Amino acid sequence: MTRTFLDATTLIALGTIGELEQLMSFNGALVVLPTVQSEVTTEPAQTNLSRFIAQDAVTTTDPAVQDHIEQAKEVLGETEQNGDVSLIAAVLAYTAADRPVGVVSDDRRVRTTARGLGATVTGTVGVIVRAVEEGLDREAAHDIVRRIDSYGLHMTGTLRETADELIDEAAD
Repeated sequence: MTRTFLDATTLIALGTIGELEQLMSFNGALVVLPTVQSEVTTEPAQTNLSRFIAQDAVTTTDPAVQDHIEQAKEVLGETEQNGDVSLIAAVLAYTAADRPVGVVSDDRRVRTTARGLGATVTGTVGVIVRAVEEGLDREAAHDIVRRIDSYGLHMTGTLRETADELIDEAAD
């Protein structure tokens, strides 16, 4: 079973507009590590994330991660454990055991590092596209993208166009 580790960037984007349930389109276990959850400090994203974790049986711990924290710090050049370090520690743990692992993040450094270490990586737009593939209405998906963009989590014009194209392709 694939474990998919969620980053604060996506949790904030979807949590701000009340759309965290779109993450349920992934197969396997969803994981929000404590260091990641602590980075979601804005409202209503913080409250929505707490509810999502409580209602949807999202996992918040993974013992394998702790064994790779120091290595993840070295990989990222960090001195303290933060959400990024925890996510990369998870990738290191799962790929070392030859187990599938996914990361959902919009952070370029996390995405590049996780992908380079062997994780399957997607971001907020990928979550929405996946939800369309699982049955979310095309117009509802376009609305989610517009709402994310309008709540201060601005997308570049190119990213928004790409999101719209990917949603349309998934819907067809």
